[in-house]
Amino acid sequence: MSLTLEDQPLPMQETAEGVIRIGGTRVTLDTVLGAYCRGASAEEIARAFDTLRLEDIYAVLSYYLRHTAEVEEYLRQREAAAEAVRRENEKRFPPDGLRERLLARRHDRSEPSC
Repeated sequence: MSLTLEDQPLPMQETAEGVIRIGGTRVTLDTVLGAYCRGASAEEIARAFDTLRLEDIYAVLSYYLRHTAEVEEYLRQREAAAEAVRRENEKRFPPDGLRERLLARRHDRSEPSC
């Protein structure tokens, strides 16, 4: 008996925004690799994200292990973009005094309106 060896397409798709998602789901490459790097096995990742297929997780992990430098660069770029968005949001909506503003808003709503 001989095995049929064939190339399998990667279960990763890039969105228009440049985010890589796994297996036609909304689960990102960042999420799967984050779990893996924290010590989760492919089976544990599959249990945590039941929309993912186990074989897709193994394919993604195999790709990561074969292309570590490129994937790490992608992850660094994503982290830098997220940090830029966070800074912009904090500039537009300063977090200073946020707790006090929220408590004041709660107090204002709890008073009768008549």
